[in-house]
Amino acid sequence: MLLLAPAALFLAAFVLWPLVRFVYDSFFEISPFAGAPREFVGVANYATAFASEAFQSASVRTVVYTIIVVTAEFVLGLAVALLFTALGRRSTVFRTLFMYPLMIAPVVAGLLWRFLLIDNFGIVNQLLFEAGILSSPDQIQWLSDPNIALFSVAIPDIWLTTSFITLVLFAGLQNIPGDVIEAARIDGARYPRILFSIIIPLLRPVIAVALIVRGIDAARAFDIILIQTDGGPQGSTTTLSLLIYRTMTRFGDPGLASAMGTVYLIVMLAVAIAAIMLIWRPGSSAR
Repeated sequence: MLLLAPAALFLAAFVLWPLVRFVYDSFFEISPFAGAPREFVGVANYATAFASEAFQSASVRTVVYTIIVVTAEFVLGLAVALLFTALGRRSTVFRTLFMYPLMIAPVVAGLLWRFLLIDNFGIVNQLLFEAGILSSPDQIQWLSDPNIALFSVAIPDIWLTTSFITLVLFAGLQNIPGDVIEAARIDGARYPRILFSIIIPLLRPVIAVALIVRGIDAARAFDIILIQTDGGPQGSTTTLSLLIYRTMTRFGDPGLASAMGTVYLIVMLAVAIAAIMLIWRPGSSAR
């Protein structure tokens, strides 16, 4: 207990207390000016949040963005992890190179991809034009078209953190007994059957951890979107993180921002629990 006390005090002071104060503030109408009085309004902030069209739209966009990012990262990460496992020691150099994006700050990644995808003179459109895929360098307006802007801002996130999924899944693959896979091959099982009936079921705890961590991280995406589009065009990339930030700073309503954030927190907690029960399913192996 004595050894745990410093860490517990640190978490209580810098995590637990701010969280409690955050939820507490959601029940008040708070003036943005320091020292101004606050008024208890009960659940009025929550009612305002749920009735807000901006909150509803941002919630849908956050879900869509998270699904796009996590699905793409999981598929790519699993494919690369399986490839690295098949290569064995020969994949050492490739694993090192593949992990480099993890060292890049999200703001830097956002700026990089903003210049790659920017209209008229973006490198991506120019390369597609020179390859004959596009008829003009500005045919696809990655960050200016509301119909594809949400997908476009997800590309840097996928590029940046697929390495994390790969690293986690690759570590999990090292713990799968080789004799089980070898026995399945002797019995005549083809690779797709081995993958979906042996490898993925044995990776359930690892997959659950990877999806929960990346799902929560993707759902709270902020800086990588802010630096690319600032929530535009026409609000098509305004996620809940951006909306809460603007409600707090631009619109000067800390109480409403706290209510939105509290709802956000509860939903993320529920999703994490559901992922653990549906994907990991603790105790299922014992049964």
